[in-house]
Amino acid sequence: MLRGVRSLLGRCIPQLLEGPGLDFAAGTCRGTPASGPIAMATGAKDNRQSHNQTQLQVPNRLIHEKSPYLLQHAYNPVDWFPWGQEAFDKAKNENKPIFLSVGYSTCHWCHVMEEESFRNKEIGEILSEDFVSVKVDREEHPDVDKVYMTFVQATSSGGGWPMNVWLTPDLQPFVGGTYFPPEDGLTRVGFRTVLLRIRDQWKQNKAMLLENSQRVTASLLARSEITVGDRELPPTASAVSKRCFQQLEEVYDEEHGGFAEAPKFPTPVILSFLFSYWAAHRMTSEGFRAQQMAMHSLKMMANGGIRDHVGQGFHRYSTDRQWHIPHFEKMLYDQAQLAVAYTQAFQVSGDELFSDVAKGILQYVSQNLSHPSGGFYSAEDADSVPEGEMKPKEGAYYLWTMNEIKDLLPEPVEGATEPLSLGQLFMKHYGVTETGNIGSTQDPQGELQGQNVLTVRYSMDLTAARFGLEAETVRKLLDTGREKLIQIRKRRSRPRLDIKMLAAWNGMMVSGYAIAGAVLGKEELINQAIDGAKFLKRHLFDVSSGRLFRGCYATIGGTVEQSSSQFWGFLEDYAFVIRGLLDLYEASGESAWLEWALRLQDMQDKLFWDTQGGGYFCSEAELGGNLPLRLKDDQDGSEPSANSVSAHNLLRIHAYTGRRDWMDKCVKLLTAFSDRLRRVPVALPEMVRALCIQQQTIKQIVICGSPQGQDTKALIDCVHSIYVPNKVLILYDGEPSSFLARQLPFLVRLQKVESQATAYVCENQAYSLPVTEPAELRKLLLL
Repeated sequence: MLRGVRSLLGRCIPQLLEGPGLDFAAGTCRGTPASGPIAMATGAKDNRQSHNQTQLQVPNRLIHEKSPYLLQHAYNPVDWFPWGQEAFDKAKNENKPIFLSVGYSTCHWCHVMEEESFRNKEIGEILSEDFVSVKVDREEHPDVDKVYMTFVQATSSGGGWPMNVWLTPDLQPFVGGTYFPPEDGLTRVGFRTVLLRIRDQWKQNKAMLLENSQRVTASLLARSEITVGDRELPPTASAVSKRCFQQLEEVYDEEHGGFAEAPKFPTPVILSFLFSYWAAHRMTSEGFRAQQMAMHSLKMMANGGIRDHVGQGFHRYSTDRQWHIPHFEKMLYDQAQLAVAYTQAFQVSGDELFSDVAKGILQYVSQNLSHPSGGFYSAEDADSVPEGEMKPKEGAYYLWTMNEIKDLLPEPVEGATEPLSLGQLFMKHYGVTETGNIGSTQDPQGELQGQNVLTVRYSMDLTAARFGLEAETVRKLLDTGREKLIQIRKRRSRPRLDIKMLAAWNGMMVSGYAIAGAVLGKEELINQAIDGAKFLKRHLFDVSSGRLFRGCYATIGGTVEQSSSQFWGFLEDYAFVIRGLLDLYEASGESAWLEWALRLQDMQDKLFWDTQGGGYFCSEAELGGNLPLRLKDDQDGSEPSANSVSAHNLLRIHAYTGRRDWMDKCVKLLTAFSDRLRRVPVALPEMVRALCIQQQTIKQIVICGSPQGQDTKALIDCVHSIYVPNKVLILYDGEPSSFLARQLPFLVRLQKVESQATAYVCENQAYSLPVTEPAELRKLLLL
């Protein structure tokens, strides 16, 4: 698809905006790599110019928005508009092109461009006089982001944020790119030059621009269509999953774990696929290999600098193969998915390293990303102001010097084979050195000399052996050291908090707490999942219409309020909230969460289902009416695609209700994505898992017993302790009029044996013999 669109652009606009360093046939600024933020994450500094920069004393109209990202631009000398009809009407009435700039509050390069270009008075005048400038928070408007990112990726060598796209008044894109420096350099054109050339071309060649933008949009529309076509069934799961595994094995990093070189992302969807592949092939060499790849990756991430060893939680990604130097922002969706991945690893292995990491992630979220009413904030920024300085720097909150740690941890360690302070022990274990452990290639400007990212260099046993200590003694000493560093961190300037609370990401976090709580036997984690679900229902659900809102915001006083422009939920909001509610039902046994999930699934089908081509659109037809494309996500990336999650939800809900229409929808959805699943299954590992479950069938594990009974709890705990990717857990209390008994009439035929809690495993409408002992149930589940 991308090659065809690039070719079309090359024919349509061969000389659109000639000039050194510009390649508008490619849709972006030549010399500005898609991986630009990676360089910044390592400490590299751009040449920021203070010349002619200004901030307004009187804010622009973005001051009335709730989005932290938009508010960061509220004092720019730019006549910014939020996304909406007012801006579109102005562009049409004044015959001006629209400059659309999309980013998010914790985006480092978004901060850079805001400081360099959007604070620049001269650039602000050009943007205000010659364009209608629109600023969008991609997390508020994922539909806008997806449409125009599709254009940027299809017409250039990559994408990223900030995303900057020029549109016709009818919202058709004709030029796009990512980060632009403010002024021309030796190898790349500056933002000011880009604006002036586009302004001139709009005045001189507007008809050509309009015609070409329509052609490009038509080409994108044709190539982005996902439909069942003349196919009746999806591809064979065994062949697709095998190909997905092989594609992952080809890019697996044997030494450091993870996939590809650098930058290296956690990709929980891949890890989840590998665990599922192991479960289906556990007696084969391929199954063992899949387990090993996932386990090694998780261990290396847990030891690396991508994990915050002081405050817990994970940073966004690593800028190197070794998971050592991260891009320091912390995103809620990463915490949610990694909590589940580490919990699954504990189920598979029994290794408490994984359960400890999962608990640490959730502890971080509880302490730093949780609203008192039960909701979860979106992210913490990468940048903060170092002590004694005025300007934010990336990673300042998380970095340490050797002298800091020596001074903070001077206590002698008793029983060591040589004179040893707690600081020396801590530095040895976490790789802290006097010159710093950040290499010159990751710090080309030399501004991070002497700084250290904590990363585990030795196992607990090796560190203990080096100093003649017991491993448990070392563990306690390191815990003491971390607690002292936490207290010092509290004195530092914290990174900015994005207080936006999104339905989709809150749904993910409900899943994270529910699954970890159930598997680890932690009732307090399940209770936090319940609080999260209650928050969703109280603040992000419209009772009168039965629809979800996209998000809400915390105020300075701690209350919760909606956005100034109320946004209805998108497909991903429904998919992730439904998944969270299903996970919460299995963790808590409260059928009210399951009932709400079913109602939301009905609403999702009504708003987003493609009755002709199958699968779900990302946005509603009515709400996305102004956009040139209506898309279906076809990639599992940092988050699984909403269609992949929906495929799983449909399978589970079918198993809870017996409703055939939901199974039919799942099959049609998988069929619509057949081409993608056959050619590049590695792009959709979460959907490949759903395809395998659909063709393997789901195990309905029914526990008959009193919800408060210890024998019932023992059987439920057994189910949660085992990794079974193709199961649903059904709790039946023996009441024929209960919600689940009305959905699944066969439940009334399943009885307790000798008044004991009893388990049945049902597959393909065939039931196992009843079992009352957890050990017997375990054998059944491992068959």
